[in-house]
Amino acid sequence: MQQALVLGSLAFAVAWVFFWWHRSPTIAVIGALLVLGGYALVLGLEGVAAAQLNRGDAAPPAGWSGLVGAWWQEVRVAPQVFAWRQPFFWASLPDDAEPRESAVPAVVFVHGFVCNRGLWLPWMRRLRSQNVPYVSVNLEPVFGDIDGYIPLMSDAVRRAQALTGLAPVLVCHSMGGLVARAWRAAEPDTPVHRIITIGSPHRGTWLGRFSRVANGRQMRQDGGWLGALARREAQLQPKDTYADFVCWYSNADNIVFPASTATLPGADNRLVPGAAHVALAFHPRVMDESLAIVASAAKSPSERTAL
Repeated sequence: MQQALVLGSLAFAVAWVFFWWHRSPTIAVIGALLVLGGYALVLGLEGVAAAQLNRGDAAPPAGWSGLVGAWWQEVRVAPQVFAWRQPFFWASLPDDAEPRESAVPAVVFVHGFVCNRGLWLPWMRRLRSQNVPYVSVNLEPVFGDIDGYIPLMSDAVRRAQALTGLAPVLVCHSMGGLVARAWRAAEPDTPVHRIITIGSPHRGTWLGRFSRVANGRQMRQDGGWLGALARREAQLQPKDTYADFVCWYSNADNIVFPASTATLPGADNRLVPGAAHVALAFHPRVMDESLAIVASAAKSPSERTAL
């Protein structure tokens, strides 16, 4: 789907310029720019909506300079993710498949809405350079029910645990954090070391009200599915339900807002000021501190022998 969108947009832009150039070079250029860069206008509108909704939020305001900076981050990052890595290189850097002697647990990568494992390529390169194993998921069908992704999560966690013999660390972006929570509620006895979420709409997002697809509707702010999930989690683990969660969130997130909807009560909630939604996944602090959490889970040789 993403390949078709990218190639179709390029073809349409070229055809537009070819058709209009001799009639009006101005219309030719403006039309091509709208086709290829119109997403920047959408990002701007999202940022304005986020600024308005964040006025009453507990997170400190980003200010207009922070919002403009976040918009520019997303303008630069979005094409790298949606027009390059995900459509054409999602299958590169394959998951680890062979068990190995490792002091640190494997990482399970869980992407978000309308994404695929290609989102995580910068993370995967970092882990390979550090000799840390990983597995990932492709959440399909793209617009399916979030509960329908639970078997994919179950398989990924089992594969990750088999690589090292250690409980894995889950790293999740956006909707991926909800997938991880739904899986954990379904399989509460399967151990994980830590669940790291990045811009996940734990309490929904205002934009969810406009969605007409299954998983989009489930991410509505204060929606029924999210409420039912929270009640299941509380029944399974009444105390410190989210104590092993690290939730990254931003006061300039253009998709998940109001900002505090990306936090969980009792979790290690970490604010990154002035970061946009997709860009938050690659923020240096997010990557560095999250990978430090993975490294901190290292077992000593005697502990690995005992396992």
